[in-house]
Amino acid sequence: MRQKTTGEQNCAGRDDASADTLLVLVEKVRGAMRIAATCPQAASLGLSAGMALADARAQVPLLSVTDHDPAADLAWLERLADHCDRFTPLVAIDAPDALALDITGCAHLFGGEAPLLADVARFLARWSDDVRLACGDTPEAAQALARFVPAGVSFESEDATLRRLPVAALRIEEETQTALIRAGLKTIGDLAMRPSAPLAARFGADLVDSLDRLLGSADSRITPRRAAPALRFERRFAEPIAHTEAAMAAIGELAEEAAIELEQRGMGGRRFIARFFRSDGRTYDLATESSLPMRDPAVLMRLLDERLAALSDPVDPGFGFDMIRLAVPRIEPLTPAQLQLEGGSLGQRGGAQEAMAELVDRLSTRLGRGAIRRFQPHDSHVPEQAVLTLPAVDLPAPAAWDAPQQGEPPTRPIHLFDPPQPIEVIAEVPDGPPHRFRWRRSQHHVVRFEGPERIAAQWWKHAPGKSPGLTRDYYRVEDARGRRFWIFRHGLYETEKPDPRWYVHGLFA
Repeated sequence: MRQKTTGEQNCAGRDDASADTLLVLVEKVRGAMRIAATCPQAASLGLSAGMALADARAQVPLLSVTDHDPAADLAWLERLADHCDRFTPLVAIDAPDALALDITGCAHLFGGEAPLLADVARFLARWSDDVRLACGDTPEAAQALARFVPAGVSFESEDATLRRLPVAALRIEEETQTALIRAGLKTIGDLAMRPSAPLAARFGADLVDSLDRLLGSADSRITPRRAAPALRFERRFAEPIAHTEAAMAAIGELAEEAAIELEQRGMGGRRFIARFFRSDGRTYDLATESSLPMRDPAVLMRLLDERLAALSDPVDPGFGFDMIRLAVPRIEPLTPAQLQLEGGSLGQRGGAQEAMAELVDRLSTRLGRGAIRRFQPHDSHVPEQAVLTLPAVDLPAPAAWDAPQQGEPPTRPIHLFDPPQPIEVIAEVPDGPPHRFRWRRSQHHVVRFEGPERIAAQWWKHAPGKSPGLTRDYYRVEDARGRRFWIFRHGLYETEKPDPRWYVHGLFA
């Protein structure tokens, strides 16, 4: 399916343009102003993309000119794609002026392809008076039919119509189009009758690939803006509902349906998205995540209510919501949980881990996804890279911490400085342990030390022949007042550096 936005869309949507205004969008190409797009009225007078603005003014003196804004066109296409999500979850943008909808398995919900096309046309007519739609076995076929078959023209079969289209329907470069026309190959049918090998040898393999995708000889699929969710539940309303409370009640009913489906599969959801489709085309999303798989409708609704209350831009029903959808993009196995011996019920998640997960979910929903974070060990011997901080709702694969044996002091401090802070050190020998150091204008006399722990640079990440960095010799030291520090000498004495510097990297509790 194709929705025209560049040129025609901008012409029809300008508030300061009258019905008979001739509007073109221009951009600078190699120092000259050229037409990027035209409205339908200007196109009917022979103006087209690529024409010099001076030539266009000479041909049509009364011409309204506006700078081309590709970013605005793309934003408009994104908004239209959100609107079309009500017809199918598989929507792709075909920049700069088209949308592609995969309606496989969706047409029967609207009574067939023809009623679905009619619904799409009526819906998009609110934003443009030049909507062109077509169905095809491949995305390229649908785009070609929408672009090159005039509106209202019927054809006996898709294949026969495609073969009568010009070679421009392949959307290949202009130089290749000119070469094909000069060779007498003006239509898709002319190319389809020729062997593939000579065409590829003379005009390039891209031409043959485009031809195969257009005619369905090669597999061709759209890349949707959003991946299809694992589960999806929706309600359509004959009369739009005009209150947010009623819409949330409908979401609650969908959450109960999702819980039943998840329970039958032995799964739980990690991410839930409630989408509200307003009758005027605007959409609102409420998304929430959980650190553990869940399927309890009460817990889900509590998280969605928290998310709704935290929105800076509240959900405005406007003239009402005519459709509501609950999607579960991410599901994971959910094993039955052991209930508490005292108290507990079927609707509660038992255990300290589950209780902590519920708290993390509520705080992350209220404060933001990245506000609550957790530590995660990382496979690296470099101290500042050995631990990552991730959003708490992201539950990565379990990894073991390198914990000391019971009764042994920790080998790594709880607090690390980023970056390490320089200190002045006095040692008995240049490559020996520290005897006294000065940090933050205070002198610290070392009474105990342990080390060195030598940590080399990551030599495997550097090109051969280049220095990978300096070696670090770490010491765990304790001063006369019982304060413990993690300090290191940066560089091997005389071997890597004549006068290595010292740094304090962390503090032990």
